[in-house]
Amino acid sequence: MSNTFESFGVPAAIVKVLAAQGKSEAFPIQVDTLPDTLAGDDVLGRGKTGSGKTLAFSIPMAAGLAELEVTRKPGAPTGLILAPTRELATQIADVLTPLAQAVGLTVTTVFGGVKQTRQEQAFRRGVDIVVACPGRLEDLMRQKIVRLDNVEITVLDEADHMADLGFLPVVTRILAATPADGQRLLFSATLDNGVDKLVKRFLHDPKMHSVDEANSPVAQMTHHVFEAASTADKNDLVRELASGTGRRILFMRTKHQAKKLAKKLTAEGVPAVDLHGNLSQAQRDRNLAAFGGDGARVLVATDVAARGVHVDGVELVVHVDPPAEHKAYLHRSGRTARAGSEGDVVTICLPEQRGDLRKLLNKAKIDVKPQRVDAKSAVVDDLVGERAAYVKPEPVAAAPQRSGGRPSGNRGSGRSSNGRSGGARNSGARRGNGEGGQARRTGGSPEGRNSNGHNASGRPSGGQRGGASKAGHQPGRRRSGAPQGARRPARQG
Repeated sequence: MSNTFESFGVPAAIVKVLAAQGKSEAFPIQVDTLPDTLAGDDVLGRGKTGSGKTLAFSIPMAAGLAELEVTRKPGAPTGLILAPTRELATQIADVLTPLAQAVGLTVTTVFGGVKQTRQEQAFRRGVDIVVACPGRLEDLMRQKIVRLDNVEITVLDEADHMADLGFLPVVTRILAATPADGQRLLFSATLDNGVDKLVKRFLHDPKMHSVDEANSPVAQMTHHVFEAASTADKNDLVRELASGTGRRILFMRTKHQAKKLAKKLTAEGVPAVDLHGNLSQAQRDRNLAAFGGDGARVLVATDVAARGVHVDGVELVVHVDPPAEHKAYLHRSGRTARAGSEGDVVTICLPEQRGDLRKLLNKAKIDVKPQRVDAKSAVVDDLVGERAAYVKPEPVAAAPQRSGGRPSGNRGSGRSSNGRSGGARNSGARRGNGEGGQARRTGGSPEGRNSNGHNASGRPSGGQRGGASKAGHQPGRRRSGAPQGARRPARQG
């Protein structure tokens, strides 16, 4: 049986975009869910990281709204996707935008950690689909900048991670603001921590699809546990694992250690960039662009990168610091061996970490025998393969020397040259520094950080949109109690 996107009734304009991206055959989670999502049914999807679920809900989002011929209105989107972090929201928008543009729809992102001006402007112009983190979206709702009573299709992605970050109360309020008869798609690795309550309250007779067990490892992923005899041996081993020619991600527990290791590797001739919660959005974007391009082949990251950051061709993931729990292990590891490609995962442990790591791997259902190695071991040499050429680090600019006397903005005076209090924080400064946006600000956005507002231009504001689809295909939403397949017109007003 053919599993082409065209065979599922995906509109021709979207099929053309997918074909241009080299995507013609659907992945298992897409094969399972597309018949129901395109028919307008509520769907509960469970699939491991890298399974292709972003495309599984992006296609019916674009196709369904195009079929409904929704009208773009200021401050009233018709499609909503909720994601726990701004990295994931940005990735989703990158996948969805070309599909939406193909059928005349626009996309924008909404998240905290950046000024909301661009987000306000996008809503004033009118936008069809918003990919949002819960905190900032609720802020904009309270300010009457956006309303959700016109939403036809809602997607909740990484619901289990939302629960881990404490977002479910906000998510509940947001979902309650969308029409009860809209289509809702929820994707989650597990149904614990309150996710099951969301399913019961907001999904109506959902079709459930599960591709592999929620915590199952990826078949194309090879796992290794390298045990180092000492911290010094571990440091040498990390340097050796980072020295290959392909892209690799090294995971650390803390922001400080991630920054420190990236600097150390760069100074030793291995260009590396860091990714963690202390970076500004501009720094994050710059570092990810360098890692995805030719600037650096090593990314040293905290768990903020474990979900939502997708860079093609990552051949090796190294857990320099083993994670605290098995879910984090699987999501970190999922940065490699994505979409059917192969990859290796190395966990480095010291002798005193052996017991805890064994328990973690058992929970993750990873069966691997630890190996005592050092940087010169044959197994390490085989895994690293060809070494990359030494890259001379850029010289660090010397800090300008101070002239005699204290600067006008010194801490003792309490006043700066512009009249501000020297110890006062900028009025727009963030409160909280939680990794991945876990720190919640009063009235602010819990997700904290992501890129600035992303808006994909489509047809002029106010225009009608439609999308060609296969004959008989009816992705429109059903009214409550309506028979399956019955499509209602898009909301008016």
